Amino acid sequence: MTENALLSDLNDRSREVFRRVVEAYLTTGEPVGSRTLTRDMSQKVSAATIRNVMQDLEHLGLLDHPHVSAGRMPTQLGLRLFVDGLMEAGPVSATDREMIDETLGHDSHDTGAMMGRVSMALSALTHGASLVLMPKQEAPLRHIEFVGLAPDRALVVLVFADGRVENRVFTPPPGHTASSMREAANFLNAMAEGRTLADLRGRIDHEVQTARRQLDDVAAALIAAGLAMWDGDANDRLIVRGRANLLADELADLDRIRTLFDDLERKRDIAEFLELAEQGEGVRIFIGSENKLFSLSGSSLVVSPYMNADRKIVGAVGVIGPTRLNYGRIVPIVDYTAQLVGRIISGRKG
Repeated sequence: MTENALLSDLNDRSREVFRRVVEAYLTTGEPVGSRTLTRDMSQKVSAATIRNVMQDLEHLGLLDHPHVSAGRMPTQLGLRLFVDGLMEAGPVSATDREMIDETLGHDSHDTGAMMGRVSMALSALTHGASLVLMPKQEAPLRHIEFVGLAPDRALVVLVFADGRVENRVFTPPPGHTASSMREAANFLNAMAEGRTLADLRGRIDHEVQTARRQLDDVAAALIAAGLAMWDGDANDRLIVRGRANLLADELADLDRIRTLFDDLERKRDIAEFLELAEQGEGVRIFIGSENKLFSLSGSSLVVSPYMNADRKIVGAVGVIGPTRLNYGRIVPIVDYTAQLVGRIISGRKG
């Protein structure tokens, strides 16, 4: 049965019991008993009636109970049904909006510093771990240079038209020499000026193939290895803050949280973070095993992409935490932050 069908099959009383169980669980993290609900229902009903409704909801797979004598708590399916069909996400509160605006309101020309502040603010506001994927730098290139550091280490230097300089250490191919480095740099510089890295990558394979007779194999391998340092490099674009917030949760499964930390430290499959956000505009919510990135930790991820002036998705902001996140508050915070970052990145006003 689909979620919509499940929701439509619930009568008013079942829907209210379900909503109140979920809302209480998201607030306290504890299973909810029938006696607790008798005080909150819009119509006066007995605890026995509520227990019967809870049993029906459990049979539908929306609620579960951890112990025989305990109350009920929502399942992953129940949380998904609540988020999609019953949750009321209001506007960002004035206090939250003020903190976000203040975070983004100064030194916005320094993208790295600004994104660091965004990540800290999201973590502080939501009491979860924040994930911020910085935009790719697409300024045109001015110059490329390779510098040998050791037999197994070299440095590639990229100078951009906006004055920014990026350095990256990489492992060059065996047998490289100062001469092969100069040859590789000359080859790249002949086609690089005025082009972005994305543009350059689009041509490099074709050009290397057609210029094989002009380049020795070492120089060709050097070009590939050097540019690979920036190829789809989402790992160094990811900012993570607030890991300690997850451990502070008294109900946290520490083994699962350690698994999450391991994933964050390795930034494993982090390109999927942006892929998740790119699957549609606006905020997306991944609960428990729906979360491809951190499914083993049983966490939830609230993520939204942001766009540049060309309406192209260039990064994302998100919050990760236990499945009992306060979705109704966190969703508008993530949405507002993503939209504001997008306006600043693209130079749009208003």
